[in-house]
Amino acid sequence: MADFPFDAVLFDCDGVLVDSEPITNRILTEMLGELGWSLSVAETMRIFVGKAVKDEAALIEARTGFAITTDWLMQFRARRNAALDVELEAIAGAETAVRALYKTLEGRIAVASGADRIKVELQLTKANMLDCFAGRIFSGHETPRSKPYPDVYLAAAAGLGIDPARCAVVEDTVTGATAGVAAGATVFGYCPKELGHSSAAALLAAGAVQVFQDMASLPALLAAWRGKQG
Repeated sequence: MADFPFDAVLFDCDGVLVDSEPITNRILTEMLGELGWSLSVAETMRIFVGKAVKDEAALIEARTGFAITTDWLMQFRARRNAALDVELEAIAGAETAVRALYKTLEGRIAVASGADRIKVELQLTKANMLDCFAGRIFSGHETPRSKPYPDVYLAAAAGLGIDPARCAVVEDTVTGATAGVAAGATVFGYCPKELGHSSAAALLAAGAVQVFQDMASLPALLAAWRGKQG
């Protein structure tokens, strides 16, 4: 589409394409409880959503006295993935939006997630979107720094051969929005409801240019953005 205002769209995964956060954070809550840190799922989400668990090892150790090991992280990922494999559902409207933008941009879309690659691929498979992102999945576990640093978005833009300034980023957390802005992209905040870890005001304060509630509306929202830039 010649007059589309962006050359590529870069998607976060958790909370944008798939409704994984309640599942992942329930498992994390259980495992933190086993270490002696008692939290509700809502509290866990407020603390950890948008962040890699491995990057919060110092916080977990400070609260539990337990030094997070590779073995513990592997157990967490195994329990998390087992739950996701049974329970995960796509965000409403996400597949429609992804396939429309894939067609419009002739495949120039990517996932740039803070999660590990195995999780991202599992989730995209469950959500019937893996084919749209094959060869264009970027994990913060494979970059020098995770979100809120821009590394994974810069890697995704480079992988597509697109200037980050010509990319739209779709994020649902302040951490992710901060990363997208730092990469030089135009960030759109997905906020279907006000949550403890995310709000429309917080996303806008982090640099999102607009917040929207319906993922199915994303292609039209992006297509219309040129007029808003004016």
